[in-house]
Amino acid sequence: MRGSVGGWIEMTATAPTTPTAPTTPTASASAAAPLWLLAELTYRCPLHCAFCYNPVDFASHGPELDTEAWLRVISEARALGAVQIGFSGGEPLVRDDLEALVAHARGLGFYTNLITSGVGLTEARIAALKEAGLDHIQLSFQDSSRELNDFLSSTRTFDLKRKVAQLIKAYGYPMVLNCVLHRYNLPHVAQIIEMALDIGAEYLELANTQYYGWAMLNREQLMPTQEALREAEETVNRYRALVGARCRILFVVPDYFEKRPKACMNGWGSVFLGVAPDGAALPCHAARSLPGLKLPNVRETSLSSIWYESTAFNAFRGEHWMREPCQSCDERTTDHGGCRCQAYMLTGDTRAADPVCAKSPHHGEVERVVAFARRQTGSNGHEQPLVFRSMTPPRRASNRE
Repeated sequence: MRGSVGGWIEMTATAPTTPTAPTTPTASASAAAPLWLLAELTYRCPLHCAFCYNPVDFASHGPELDTEAWLRVISEARALGAVQIGFSGGEPLVRDDLEALVAHARGLGFYTNLITSGVGLTEARIAALKEAGLDHIQLSFQDSSRELNDFLSSTRTFDLKRKVAQLIKAYGYPMVLNCVLHRYNLPHVAQIIEMALDIGAEYLELANTQYYGWAMLNREQLMPTQEALREAEETVNRYRALVGARCRILFVVPDYFEKRPKACMNGWGSVFLGVAPDGAALPCHAARSLPGLKLPNVRETSLSSIWYESTAFNAFRGEHWMREPCQSCDERTTDHGGCRCQAYMLTGDTRAADPVCAKSPHHGEVERVVAFARRQTGSNGHEQPLVFRSMTPPRRASNRE
């Protein structure tokens, strides 16, 4: 459903034949407790977004955790010290036990978030969620126009989303909108902001696509030019000055246009704990993409053991895994070497410096992708079509020029 986080499968030509697996670290009982639990309740979703961060092979994963298992996971996460929970997917509203899970989490003291496309959020359900104690709803739009919103999600949902936004306001929730940005809708940033203001949004997250999952598969089609990104950011800054505190506008720049990597998840195994629909525990959203990383499963192992003792969650904690230039870099405690999944996708090495960093010997690969996006503009329609999220594995595995 989302592409900002967030979001994984394509290998580039720079990857070696045999990828480097993470080393086996010692257990890290001294690690801080997780603060954020992302409960990916399902991979099912009525939308088919071309930038979805779910893995492209999501349909091949095992059955979803049942209600009892999720109740146990939520309890164990709270006992570990987690204070916020996000109910996500896929579309979490396809689970008819969502209200029970929210009530359980709220009863334990969690701050509860629903991250939704809005499809399935009827008045009866929002009333039930309000009664269950849901604190926060984030609603996604794909664009400010019906035509592009519905094209990008391959559904007819724009009018429904507008009605859901009214419901969210009517039930006293802060209006929080999310719109994933890319080449197709960056020119519409002003209209997207105007739509958000018209709806009464207090928060608007303009999250440029991060290239994982289906977004990575469509990277060459979605990647904007530097000029388009700059113009969009200038538009955002003008609106910030105009609207002030009326609406807080967040603008998340895509990694490929930075000179330093993001501190992914504030450091691996630091604050974030994800649980996938089949029970796989995730140190980050894209962890399934890393070779040699055996992900523990909550069906078989307690969250405490997973968090403190598992090889997967200790694989990139601290600095033991780092190579140069990260190992001696004075910024390593700030960016933690960047994103492991992005490093693997662009270099084939899980321990390499994130190529977004200008200090990385692979930074040229990022520059090549950005330059290719510029050449794609005005290419007389020769670029490949978007591949929309579906249950059928995509035939096209690479968008190389």
